[in-house]
Amino acid sequence: MTTRTGNLTLDELTARVALGEIDTVIVAFTDMQGRLVGKRLSARLFLEDAAAHGAECCNYLLAVDVEMNTVEGYAMSSWGRGYGDMAMRPDLDTLRLAPWLPGTALVTADLYWPDDTPVVASPRQILRRQLDRLAAYGLLPFCATELEFIVFDDGYRAAWQKGYRGLTPASDYNIDYSLQASARMEPLLREIRLAMDGAGMYCEGVKGECNLGQQEIGFRYATALATCDNHSIYKSGAKEIADAQGKSITFMAKYNEREGNSCHIHISLQRPGGESAFYQADAENGMSPVFRQFVAGQLAVMRELTLFSAPNINSYKRYVPGSFAPTALGWGFDNRTCALRVVGHGPGIRVENRVPGGDVNQYLAVAALIAAGLYGIEHELELEPAFEGNAYTSDLPRVPSTLREAADLFTGSAIAREAFGDEVVEHYANNARIEVTAFDAAVTDWERVRGFERL
Repeated sequence: MTTRTGNLTLDELTARVALGEIDTVIVAFTDMQGRLVGKRLSARLFLEDAAAHGAECCNYLLAVDVEMNTVEGYAMSSWGRGYGDMAMRPDLDTLRLAPWLPGTALVTADLYWPDDTPVVASPRQILRRQLDRLAAYGLLPFCATELEFIVFDDGYRAAWQKGYRGLTPASDYNIDYSLQASARMEPLLREIRLAMDGAGMYCEGVKGECNLGQQEIGFRYATALATCDNHSIYKSGAKEIADAQGKSITFMAKYNEREGNSCHIHISLQRPGGESAFYQADAENGMSPVFRQFVAGQLAVMRELTLFSAPNINSYKRYVPGSFAPTALGWGFDNRTCALRVVGHGPGIRVENRVPGGDVNQYLAVAALIAAGLYGIEHELELEPAFEGNAYTSDLPRVPSTLREAADLFTGSAIAREAFGDEVVEHYANNARIEVTAFDAAVTDWERVRGFERL
């Protein structure tokens, strides 16, 4: 594999600051909604203080809705607790350039309380806990996230003024794998690819997708934590690059009635020496006992953990039969009608989870994948036969159909509570309840069109 560029050591950052090449360092983390949030610091202050000690931020950043409204029901943050601070402590292994922002470097932070204990409900800490559990078995996860988005010729501010209605997609018809129709988007897509390479990622390529203006940029697999860190930076950076070009992109799971935006997650496990834990040459189809148990664990608890893969009201509108989004909880060999698709050959064998959409919080989704897999390994679950044919018309168990259903399953799951802890379960169940309550109170365009005159 070629050496990645764009990653920085602290000494390299110091040298670039001295030369005047970098004047700003963004210290950031991913919030509950999957957004990159944080602070821009002067590079001098970062080097003198924040690199070692971190920077403070209000703890309400993990206790607000998507509109940044303060809401009730969170144990860790409220008016009664005074909305105090938590510390963003930079993980210097993530220090990198942000080429789309002049003179800027970026570092991902972990969150800690003033008493030096981790904020366990923060997405990165939730994933870290599952990585530690997996490491106890001598296993290291590698992941890739395939994040789709739709490009519009309207800028974000123009889209806001239009209420996100009547926007012009960047293509006029299905452009799946199309080179010609995607070429008009290439100035934007190329800038995103090169910028992410310049931020230390390994961009593999881009392809058109089925919806109007829809694209997918793929990145090389990496360790689970690195992939999730990169995912946040790519998603945020791509929006900023589009905005600078007077365009907008959306990662909504279901923007309209056509195909939704997916975020298929590929995962495999390795042993400390780099040997695949999923592949066994003399096993049927090369699937090791660990792999079979891991996949069986996904099937056993996926419904209970779907909240971490589909966190929003809109997420569930993506699950439409025949849309390439899964509805049936089964597995198959290279079968895109199943929730779990086994792909790859030899040591490259892996499982693709097709449940998450483009709106997913990737730290939570990968944490759920690992927790489910560990459940299968710990209980030595037997894997059911691979499904063949059209899973959409099967009698297999179904993906939860609403956020309300997924939240109820998550709250009542003993497996979720054992894997993540009661604090995490209650925190994210509260977030789901708040979203459901807000949606239940909203009057939609659909209701006005049907009811204004005719009812």
